[in-house]
Amino acid sequence: MAYRCFFCGKEIKEEHIKKKVRCIYCGSKIIFKERSVTTHVKAR
Repeated sequence: MAYRCFFCGKEIKEEHIKKKVRCIYCGSKIIFKERSVTTHVKAR
């Protein structure tokens, strides 16, 4: 599972989050998981 920094937008691997909840690139504390896009299908 990969996370993304809110400020710099770089991808952060889960191993880095377990040690410290900060972006390893810019030091930001705001990190989020990207969600997959869902597609809605209408039934006929």
